[in-house]
Amino acid sequence: MEKPVIILGAKGIAHPALEIFNSHQVVVYGLLDEDEKIHGTEINYVSVLGHTEDDGFLKLIGKKCEAFVAVDDNKYRKFLVEMLQERRKVQPVNAIHSRAYIATDAALGHGNFINAHVSIGAGVQMGHHGIYHSGAIIEHGAVLGDYVQVGAGTIINSSVNLEEGAFVGSGVTIVSGVKVGKNARIGAGSVVIADVKANETVFGNPAQPVGK
Repeated sequence: MEKPVIILGAKGIAHPALEIFNSHQVVVYGLLDEDEKIHGTEINYVSVLGHTEDDGFLKLIGKKCEAFVAVDDNKYRKFLVEMLQERRKVQPVNAIHSRAYIATDAALGHGNFINAHVSIGAGVQMGHHGIYHSGAIIEHGAVLGDYVQVGAGTIINSSVNLEEGAFVGSGVTIVSGVKVGKNARIGAGSVVIADVKANETVFGNPAQPVGK
């Protein structure tokens, strides 16, 4: 990556995203955040320049800079991605840690956050704008939709299908072939042995719908 990056968001995954770009010797021009209280502050010597919707900074994206959206909340993350697509005609770049493993035939979309020691196996199909925390294992043949989030140390076994917006907490195991529906949520430490319906929240070993 030759161009500098502007990071949208200065909380949550913004700091590790900054570290990822630093590790690749990619210059981060600055960060933008909606919280005016942190404007003018720094993260690892990089300034929070202003608001995420400030055209004075956004106009640089697509010309002099690339963009990465470092926002944990999927609703706001999606808003910022669509804003960049509409106003700047660009897709956010991936932030992939140098110590992540990605199989040669895995297919990755745009704007994903992939932290240290994430392993992405052969034939994996990964969508756009996902968040994959340290040590997550995505086994061969898994299919991951857009805006999926996978917690640290989670194991997604072969041929699992995580649909758009699925949230998987830390230390989860999902057995081979399971389908997790759109916007479903899986609590930390769960073992998932059966399909999870769209918008359903499950927890436990074996994972069961919350409230049942």
